[in-house]
Amino acid sequence: MPSIHLRGQTPETLARAFPGLDLTLARRVVRRLVGEDGSDLEGVRGLARARAAEILDGGRLARLGIVDRRRSALDPFVKYLFRTPDGLLLETVRIPLEKPRWSVCVSSQVGCGLGCRFCETGRMGFRRNLETWEMVEQVLTVRRESPERPLTGVVFQGQGEPLQNYDNVIQAARVLRDPCGPRIGADRITLSTVGLVPQIRRYTDEGHPYRLVLSLTSAFSEKRETLVPLTARHDVSELAAAMRRHAAARGGPVHVAWVLIAGFNTGADEARELARLFRGVALRVSVIDVNDPTEVYARATDDERTRFLSALSDSGISFVRRYSGGADIHAACGMLASRIGGGEIHSPGPPAMEAP
Repeated sequence: MPSIHLRGQTPETLARAFPGLDLTLARRVVRRLVGEDGSDLEGVRGLARARAAEILDGGRLARLGIVDRRRSALDPFVKYLFRTPDGLLLETVRIPLEKPRWSVCVSSQVGCGLGCRFCETGRMGFRRNLETWEMVEQVLTVRRESPERPLTGVVFQGQGEPLQNYDNVIQAARVLRDPCGPRIGADRITLSTVGLVPQIRRYTDEGHPYRLVLSLTSAFSEKRETLVPLTARHDVSELAAAMRRHAAARGGPVHVAWVLIAGFNTGADEARELARLFRGVALRVSVIDVNDPTEVYARATDDERTRFLSALSDSGISFVRRYSGGADIHAACGMLASRIGGGEIHSPGPPAMEAP
């Protein structure tokens, strides 16, 4: 059996992996390796040298290699290109928030097998699922290299479909949320799915506290299927039912992401159908402009976008327009495809030193 990776563990899973390891000591180990981003167990209080050696011998501490970092010339977005130990490439984006904080857009797979037409990652094809530690390491790297702001949010919306890598993604969210790890609030961790209904139902039944967002694109099944092939397996009505069930169990609104595409999903009929599908349920729609480097799918004009937002409002639907940043470094939604270029090379300064 391959050894476990130590940065992919919560204290509970670490204690189970090493029988006889006290949970208090497991918390201290996770705090050192994940919370403090350390690379050894020297001086961990109460941890005998023999036990420390056993843990390090029985676990891995490999890092992702940093191939490239690009900072947008337009805004503080930074895109990272990482290399996994087996030589595959994946991307991560540091996102600036309105308050002086960072969020991280994390990849959950290398490539994606769902083939959404407007998504650059979907054109890559699928290589493999990422391990838990590879997702955690994306966050740790951004935090390590950006100490000037606190890192308070994580979005599983990079390369890949998170719910196809369900167990590893849920474990990564647990590690990131853990008080001994980065301590990201559960309400600041978001999983975005294109719509795998069995996994949505499982997620609801298991009662996870993280935000679940459905990337819908169109409220009409035949129309949506032209861009999102998965719709042939799970049509819009089935997706709406699964999300309504999730909202009822959780007690919050249905969250829908809407990639706005000129001449495709900007009509008032889309808003009316959304209102019908989710009648009686609180609905929040996040509208973001499409980003397609092939230029097959174009951004809506300002007038077209305004008319669509007005139609949402007229239908009683709450919405927010998301800023799509880092366009010059291909860091925007749907554009993560392991490409290098644009912007300027980002050379982070040394991490801030803690006060004595």
